[in-house]
Amino acid sequence: MPATFSVSDAVELAVVERSGFIESRHAGSAIVLAPDGDVVRTLGDVRSPVLPRSSMKPFQAVAVMTSQVTLRGEDAAIATASHSGTAAHVALVRGILGRAGVPETALGCPTAMPLDRVARDQVVRSDGRPERVYMTCSGKHAAMLAACRANDWPLEGYLEVEHPLQKRILDVLERFTGERPAATAIDGCGAPVHAVTLTALARGIQKITTAAPSSPFALYREAAALTEAVREHPWAIAGPGRPDTVAIERLGVFAKFGAEGIMVMTAPNGTTTALKVLDGSQRASTVIAARLLADAGALEHSAIDRVQAELDLWVMGGDEPVGEIRATV
Repeated sequence: MPATFSVSDAVELAVVERSGFIESRHAGSAIVLAPDGDVVRTLGDVRSPVLPRSSMKPFQAVAVMTSQVTLRGEDAAIATASHSGTAAHVALVRGILGRAGVPETALGCPTAMPLDRVARDQVVRSDGRPERVYMTCSGKHAAMLAACRANDWPLEGYLEVEHPLQKRILDVLERFTGERPAATAIDGCGAPVHAVTLTALARGIQKITTAAPSSPFALYREAAALTEAVREHPWAIAGPGRPDTVAIERLGVFAKFGAEGIMVMTAPNGTTTALKVLDGSQRASTVIAARLLADAGALEHSAIDRVQAELDLWVMGGDEPVGEIRATV
């Protein structure tokens, strides 16, 4: 059975410290690429496949944007988002569907309540119920359906691996990563997700996030547009107080988490990291990525100290912080 790297091939990436006692440790693997693409640092096994989960969304979004669907600004950001379901997020999703002439019922993602507490409370107070449009991946699904409509591909079955849309996404992923996936699985939202190495994931994300808007190739022009959209509208890619949004707003990076401990991040100068926390925990992945970029000279450590406070990584003892979750890379 295909699998990612083992415990023996991982290294410590972060710890949980309580009152001076190391209570827990997060192990995993990571890679850092210089702006020119050279490997400047590896930790653990970066050659075994991982499932990128939502960190694959930038490739999916570019595939849509090069399939006769024009997405710019907030619309592009929501297409690659793991959003929290605020009213503003939902409005963007419905806007993409509406302009494409696709009914909301065509969404293939599961029903859900908003992740954002305020938005969820509003739904409850109005006697609302879980809907597909609230699901964190609904922006990606709306963009996928828009591509189907634009290309006369069937809406039904758009999540099947053999559907023309999914074949297009796989092609884009392989072009950017330079690697054929080791396995294909079904993500939590119902879409295919392809296993690639952390090295390939980092290379692919770096190509997207450093693409030139003046490139003669549409693939790279659209990648540049997507990157600009995320950096200009960080609220859309996640939501208030969520780690990706905080990192983008405070550090100027491109950041995209994936479930089960995946994180990709590119600094303004192009330095890029990709990592997986092996136990699947997401709580430390943002600060680990940021520290790796700072160690590579791409970010200021003092700026990450400030961001760490905003990420609420304190370990509480009663009403007082008695420790923190911190990167050890």
